[in-house]
Amino acid sequence: MIADTHDKLPYKLVERVAAADEIWHLGDVCGEWVLDELRAGGKPLKVVRGNCDSNTEWPLTLDIERVGLRIQLVHIPPSSAPAGVDLVLHGHTHVPRHERVGKTVFLNPGCVTRPNRGAPPSHAWLILYANGEYKWELRTL
Repeated sequence: MIADTHDKLPYKLVERVAAADEIWHLGDVCGEWVLDELRAGGKPLKVVRGNCDSNTEWPLTLDIERVGLRIQLVHIPPSSAPAGVDLVLHGHTHVPRHERVGKTVFLNPGCVTRPNRGAPPSHAWLILYANGEYKWELRTL
């Protein structure tokens, strides 16, 4: 999971996502060249539009299902847990988050280039298991 690249893409991040099965960018991409670089590795890429993105073809919210988990990708997190969603993956705050709200878990990988509140530049690794369990790991850059 990546969020808030804001027209920057550290080479270290490109190297790391090469091992991913799928790349999810949670908005504020800004320059579409960032997505071109991520796609160059041949991995499937999902992206949602952030408040700093101008491409109106990107959805604001993307609902996907993996191994029985209902996952919502969004840039600005909803104020309450959406019904029927197991994981909400979001960006926007530039601060990592791993918080359960009711039955829903909110995850934010932090910010790649301009973190807030003393957080380091980061992204996250999400492993989904066939039994519906997951492992989330914040990775600093």
